[in-house]
Amino acid sequence: MRRKISLLLATLMVATVALAGCGKETEKAQGVTDTTIKIGNSAATSGALAPVGVPFKVGIEAYLKMVNEGGGINGRKIEYVHQDDEFNPEKGKAALERLVNDEKVFALVGHFGTPIVGATLNDIKEKGIPAVYFATGTGILYNEKAEGNERCIYPVQPVYPMEGRIMATWAKGEFKASKIGVIYTNDDAGKDLLKGIQQEANTLGGLTVVDEQVAPGSEDVSAAVSKIKNENVDIVIIAGIQGTFPQIAKELAKQGNTKPALTTYVNADKTMTEAVASTVNNKFDIYAHAWVDATKPTMDEYRKWIKETSSEDFSNNAYAMTGWIAAHFFTEGLRRVGDKELTWESYMDALESSPIENPFGGSIDFSNGKRLGTQEMALVKMNEKNPTGWDPYIGFRSMEQILGK
Repeated sequence: MRRKISLLLATLMVATVALAGCGKETEKAQGVTDTTIKIGNSAATSGALAPVGVPFKVGIEAYLKMVNEGGGINGRKIEYVHQDDEFNPEKGKAALERLVNDEKVFALVGHFGTPIVGATLNDIKEKGIPAVYFATGTGILYNEKAEGNERCIYPVQPVYPMEGRIMATWAKGEFKASKIGVIYTNDDAGKDLLKGIQQEANTLGGLTVVDEQVAPGSEDVSAAVSKIKNENVDIVIIAGIQGTFPQIAKELAKQGNTKPALTTYVNADKTMTEAVASTVNNKFDIYAHAWVDATKPTMDEYRKWIKETSSEDFSNNAYAMTGWIAAHFFTEGLRRVGDKELTWESYMDALESSPIENPFGGSIDFSNGKRLGTQEMALVKMNEKNPTGWDPYIGFRSMEQILGK
């Protein structure tokens, strides 16, 4: 009897160890079968942000349609689960729980919107699930040395602190500036851009930064503009997005500014040109960053599959293009895993193994914990005569290339 009990206990112990090992492996490779990989995201596909969320979702679907009809990745096809969070942080948190715990997705692809990301980023890190591409430039994604569970965050879209660093590099490398004037909005976007500008100016040396803040959406920015103009700077950086950029640009023109101005990629839009061109009227040049090149040959492939995916014409929709980019970065990690066992760890190792090319732009390097978002950007120059409102000026450059290194 004693021998039978011992055997029974041994069997139970082996079973317990086997179950524990299985549970641990299931956690790492959830959403993966021999023939499929399940991914998911939440994005606002109804409500005020639907004009952004709907094409973004279609862009992801179009890329995955191309991949799946081509046989999948390493023998597996990709299943995509979407949740509509209506751009509501509480609904975004609930959607994340459903995706991870109920749908058991392998990865999050295209986490959408600053409020949702802000409400869920710590939850994602706690779970340790890979999250590739965030549809926001929020500075909370920026990390120069991600370790532990912070490693699971993979921003692709430009994030403001990194963009600020690149702005300072253009100022010195292209515009030969020694003194930068920054007019920034007192919000996350403006402050994150300023932080990056100051950081890189200190690193580069030989650059002085003077700054003035304005309230987001302020109609009167004259005092800040006057102070920057009186500093006799070599270049003005407008570190604010759509709600404030026009007021700053027009006030610079009214006060007789002749120095070049540089602004964030967010403002490189036809509507911004239309808002300021008649006032600026060639008094000074305005440049902006660009991170998507619509002239790339890969755009033909995008347009082919986007038309096959949606009855609505998203062939020139920037938000659909970013959805395509999000899916591309995710699947590139899968391709690199190859025949190895697919786990969260092996997948993250693959993403970090070497820089990944943006199909419409530069490359991004995730190695050694770098979570910087887009690291190579182009410059465009405002031109009201161009149908897009902007002319290409300089192609994609890394900071080293901008400095001629």
